[in-house]
Amino acid sequence: MRKAAFVAIAFGAVLSASAAAQDTIKIGLVLPYSGQFADTAAQMDNAIKLFMQKNGDTIAGKKVEILRRDTGGIAPDIAKRLAQELVVRENVDLLAGWILSPNAMSAASVSEESKKLMVVMNAAAATLTTRSPYIVRTSGTQSQLNEPFGNWAAKNGVKTLFSMVSDYSPGHDAEAAVLEGYKQSGGRVLASIRFPVAQPDFSVYVQRAKDANPDGIYVWIPAGAQPAALGKAIGEHGVDARKTMVLSDGNLTDDSALKSMGDVALGFITVAHYDWNHASVLNRGFVRDYAAISGGRHPDVLSIGGWDGMHLIYEALKKTGGKADGDSLINAAKGMAWESPRGPIAIDAETRDIILDVYIRRVERVDDGLRNVEFAKIERVKDPVKARMGR
Repeated sequence: MRKAAFVAIAFGAVLSASAAAQDTIKIGLVLPYSGQFADTAAQMDNAIKLFMQKNGDTIAGKKVEILRRDTGGIAPDIAKRLAQELVVRENVDLLAGWILSPNAMSAASVSEESKKLMVVMNAAAATLTTRSPYIVRTSGTQSQLNEPFGNWAAKNGVKTLFSMVSDYSPGHDAEAAVLEGYKQSGGRVLASIRFPVAQPDFSVYVQRAKDANPDGIYVWIPAGAQPAALGKAIGEHGVDARKTMVLSDGNLTDDSALKSMGDVALGFITVAHYDWNHASVLNRGFVRDYAAISGGRHPDVLSIGGWDGMHLIYEALKKTGGKADGDSLINAAKGMAWESPRGPIAIDAETRDIILDVYIRRVERVDDGLRNVEFAKIERVKDPVKARMGR
């Protein structure tokens, strides 16, 4: 009954929209603009602004309007309420953003019930796209990055592994994926532990990992303030990446983290689907233009998720001739393929998840400081969890 009531309210709101509103495409952008993850929202939003600056704010004769809403951090209830308000009160045509998986998970039912396209530009929980037939993702999943990474680690000298991850859904997914790939290739897991999402001090956890004396330590933490804190603990406890391989995803070694950690980060090996150092003509232009709009900052995985998410929205609307109903847009998105600054990508027509290249990088010192240097690539990776599910 609640579902039926919600749909009825939303449908009534759409019918009551003015004729002028029919000439506007409204995008509800839900991000954590304040709190612990505010910087991640800034990085994504800068890319969205840049895309519209480069490609205009009109598609198929309709004006594009962005309505921004702030969740304040990991707040599933708030995220769902904001999504409902955007659909019912603001008559948005689609929902976008979604940096944090718990927030995206909670809002998925709004997408399903209102039949609105929901473009996930970062949240990486593997099962997210199964929560609504109108969800499409332009970022990547934890399993998509970490399962092949675990496989690579076992084949490249890491015979024993100590794993520690943030205790919420993306961390759980990363842990499960890296250990799956690692064990598939014969690696031995010494321990797998979790720490609180907002953990400010990692000394105890790093000491436990060091005491286990593994060949490698795998870590997953969200972007923001924590990578620098973890790097500090690694340095203080004398973990030498030349002797014990420190493994993670790109959150651990983004630009701000490398500046804070300094030489302690040398040798860290990470997996990512994008880094601003990626060598391509298209990416060099993207990096240059992004710096101009962001006060000199480099784009990151959040930025590229926002950029490619906007590309998908614009191209889908071009295909539909401006029709913005969920069925038209999701059908236009399925199977879409294009050249991104990160390399060739596509949307899997069955899962609505992205297909992309995965890069393995090492932190090295170059002329202008520390940098993630790509040294291996795994091409056209699909999400392995959904592959095993047959979806």
